[in-house]
Amino acid sequence: MRVLLWHGYLLSGTGSNVYTQALARGWSRAGHDVTVFSQESHPERFDLAGATTVRPDIGGVLPVFVLDRYEGLEPKLLQETTQEERARFVERNAGALREHLPADVVFVNHVLLGGPVGTATGVPFRLKAHGSELEYAMRGNPELSAWARENLRAAEAVYVGSEHIRRVLEEVVGHVERVREVPPGVDVDEFRPEPRDAALAALLAEARADAPNPENANERQPDAGNAERLAAWFASDEATVLYFGKLLRNKGVHVLFDALRLTGARALIVGFGDYREELERIAPPRTVFTGPLEHRHLRHLIPLCDVTVVPSIFPEAFGMVAAEAAAGGSLPLVARHSGLAEIAEGLQQAHPGPWSFESGDAEDLAEKLTALLALPAEERRAAAGAVRAAVVRRWSWATVAARLLEPI
Repeated sequence: MRVLLWHGYLLSGTGSNVYTQALARGWSRAGHDVTVFSQESHPERFDLAGATTVRPDIGGVLPVFVLDRYEGLEPKLLQETTQEERARFVERNAGALREHLPADVVFVNHVLLGGPVGTATGVPFRLKAHGSELEYAMRGNPELSAWARENLRAAEAVYVGSEHIRRVLEEVVGHVERVREVPPGVDVDEFRPEPRDAALAALLAEARADAPNPENANERQPDAGNAERLAAWFASDEATVLYFGKLLRNKGVHVLFDALRLTGARALIVGFGDYREELERIAPPRTVFTGPLEHRHLRHLIPLCDVTVVPSIFPEAFGMVAAEAAAGGSLPLVARHSGLAEIAEGLQQAHPGPWSFESGDAEDLAEKLTALLALPAEERRAAAGAVRAAVVRRWSWATVAARLLEPI
């Protein structure tokens, strides 16, 4: 099939960015002719399995849900953009899509602005609601909700990653027809357990290959000196707790820190965001920050870490981090709410866990974290094998990508 895949942002760094990258790769590996539309300025850095890439000229202003830095663009919160700025963004992206028609499937990301872009393209389209647009930009904004509702009527299918996002979608825009639940996927070939020595050697090699980042001036690049820092860290085989994701207050890393003070466990914190400075100030002893790491690092880091915590205090569409951790051999522990709870329930069916804790409750997190870290080696291996098998069965990209192209 010929597939046009539109995503208005980058191809790494956030959930929807990684989703788009992985979906392009999954469809391409399945033999489809895929063209990806994004604002990624360096698509050659990613394995898209041969997919073609296009960067539409959007005229400067990039409507976003969370303010970050974007090379050569002016990010502006969607709810603060003018109608003229939104119209220009929509038409320039739709124009780029029209130049590559015909296609068997046009697939767009985000209710806004994917819905308007798909509508303006003038052909049938499928849409993936990620949740960030719903929670960060549209909830409580009648104008944006009405605009979304109007454009969703034109979609031949609307995909949600969890029952939670299905509910949120209806809360924000009202009843939506033709909604299908298909969870995000995990690359179970990339994220897999590795022997400790092999994983550490590969991780250090990737860290040494990082571009220079003097004084960590580029927040989107790994910190300078990571290779030496990680080599010293893993010289000890003491248990390690891992967090990887954005460093925003909503992600709940401060709750993890409170739990670490109760347990005394050591932790690696991977990611970037506007809350990093505050997190570094309040971090408990034996906490190390690395800046953001790419999949090429994470695939080797995860097998070295005993437990991966997802402590978000804000609703999440899906527990992608938890699923990737489970696939890579690190036991996941998530806040029990929204799409994270659905991940925990799926893992619970494979092994009794514990895989979740009461959201925002540092004492409960500390109790569950202590239980997982205390598992004898044989029990830990059995638990890790069971949750990886659940991820392969439920959330592998091969399965997910195929479901998204099924006939409507």
